[in-house]
Amino acid sequence: MKQLFTLFLGLALTVGFAQKKELKAAQKQFKASKVDEAKATLEANKALFEGTADTKIKTQYHLLLGKIARLDKAFKVAYDNLKLAEGNSAIKTDLGAEMQQLTSDIVNAAIEQSEAKDFIASSNNLFLAYQMDPEANEDYLYYAATNAVNGSDYPLALERYIILRDINYTGVVTKYYVTEVATGQESEVSATEYGIYQKSKSYTNAREEESESKYPEIVKNIALIYNQLGQKDNAIKAVKDARSANPGDVGLILTEANIYIELGERERYQELIIEALEQDPNNAVLYFNLGVVNSETGDKIKSREFYEKAIELDPKMENAYLNLVALILEDESSIVDQMNSLGTSRADNAKYDELKAKREQLYLECVPVLKSLIALDESNLEAVKTLRNIYGTIGDNEGFMAMKAIVDKYEQ
Repeated sequence: MKQLFTLFLGLALTVGFAQKKELKAAQKQFKASKVDEAKATLEANKALFEGTADTKIKTQYHLLLGKIARLDKAFKVAYDNLKLAEGNSAIKTDLGAEMQQLTSDIVNAAIEQSEAKDFIASSNNLFLAYQMDPEANEDYLYYAATNAVNGSDYPLALERYIILRDINYTGVVTKYYVTEVATGQESEVSATEYGIYQKSKSYTNAREEESESKYPEIVKNIALIYNQLGQKDNAIKAVKDARSANPGDVGLILTEANIYIELGERERYQELIIEALEQDPNNAVLYFNLGVVNSETGDKIKSREFYEKAIELDPKMENAYLNLVALILEDESSIVDQMNSLGTSRADNAKYDELKAKREQLYLECVPVLKSLIALDESNLEAVKTLRNIYGTIGDNEGFMAMKAIVDKYEQ
């Protein structure tokens, strides 16, 4: 029995010596940038390393495998090996640095893949970066979901958006701004710079601002993806669940409204927009949207009121001007049809003059609207050409030539 024990001990020492020898050889090759040779050494002795119970040997083996895999851009393999390398205090610093480098390499690769429009590969890499440190890398999960949408893999995007929703991800960050006294120019600065500039007499109006929460967008995307997948009930439930937790959130109200407009339920959409206006009464976009919906449902009076309110709140909203003009001119085609259907009798001639005057009145209503829009942006040729044609029809030669000059200026 004593001889047998001695034999086993001798074998163990021999194996241990061989493990250390081959590991050191592979480490030396790796340090000399002979990565392929190091990889071959580890592969040739795989059974030797993976069969050992020596934690120090095994963790160093997996650390080296992880480093090699990272250089080969086999990021998941690298991460799996680095996780297996945990537990050895002697390599803790080296392992931590390698984990950080791996995260950096993964994200850089994901950016390159995204720029090359390889969105799904990018999404998967970003998701891996999130998995490596879920608390610190929540932002990577958000972009992983976004890229899954860009790659049209909606089930994958849905999985990732649901995780974002469940962890209540907002993506809110604090932004810092200062204004240079000499130029009056405001610029965004880092948190460190902000602390310095606050003490400087060269800068003033230091202020902080939180970015908008991405949570409503996430809930909206979950609902839209459910809708895209034909799961309309789940789409509505997703946004209702979110709203029950945040009933006054304007973003979520609009998200629900947008789902209903996607489903063609305009009445419910209007109800929700009105609810949103109770929370945000000076939101010109909401009034504009109500103008669009009422125009589609044929309520021209309300539609006009909403467009005019949108312009009152935001005089630079070009689409509101254009839609208002289009709304006013909706009756033009029917007036022209009536004019063209008339004969040459005295009664028909009288009717013709009446319709002509009615048509000109429509044009005259459009003139101040279009002039206001062109004053904002004379390069809006749709508006300029419309006003030019109106001037031509009502016989305003001076106005016609002025609009023609603008068109010629931009179409040369």
